[in-house]
Amino acid sequence: MNKFINILLLLLSLPTMLFSIYVGFDMPIEFFKTTGLHLPYVKEVFLVIGILYFVIILRRSVRRWMGMKMVNAITKYKWNESVSSERKKRVNTYLLLEALVMAFVGFVFIRICPLAWLVSVALFIGTIDSLFFIVIGLSRNTYRVGVTSQAIVVADREVKVLYFSGLREVSMHSESFYFDYKDDLQLTFPKNCIDDKNKKSFKDVIESSVNRDRVFFSENVRAL
Repeated sequence: MNKFINILLLLLSLPTMLFSIYVGFDMPIEFFKTTGLHLPYVKEVFLVIGILYFVIILRRSVRRWMGMKMVNAITKYKWNESVSSERKKRVNTYLLLEALVMAFVGFVFIRICPLAWLVSVALFIGTIDSLFFIVIGLSRNTYRVGVTSQAIVVADREVKVLYFSGLREVSMHSESFYFDYKDDLQLTFPKNCIDDKNKKSFKDVIESSVNRDRVFFSENVRAL
């Protein structure tokens, strides 16, 4: 989900940046026989783009915070543990990079074209949200993995819910756990989300939550 949002923001930012350059520097546009600043509905275009940024960033933020709240209701889970220290470092590094990139792009937009102020505001809010998420994650140990009788919930930088319904195989390859379902659906999450000392108990609680006659566990998972 988080990767998809970042790609979406990148795809939106490229044409927005090009448009901002034409408007901000009032560059000639031969096709329309005018210049960037004198294009019709320029303010309205930037307003719509700014709203799009807000919607995308807000959607990611709400999903992150809801995931954090959900997985930290520890008493509702059969098994619930903090993610590994290695995973915490990686999550915080990625969040910090996201925040720095959004802040930089927001600053560039407002410097190049003041009319893009709403886009910059959306990116600055996204920056503050990511930084605040890091602070809460570090101070309250809220990056966690939980297992209920129906699903696995992974919530740190992104949120993943892997249901047991329809599950056919659990395996482990390279850096990830793989959950294969009927109809050729496959879901994964990083292996380093689970601390080494907790991997066995994690495997045991999954085994107790599924029908072992229908779900196959690979040899390396059984050996945890």
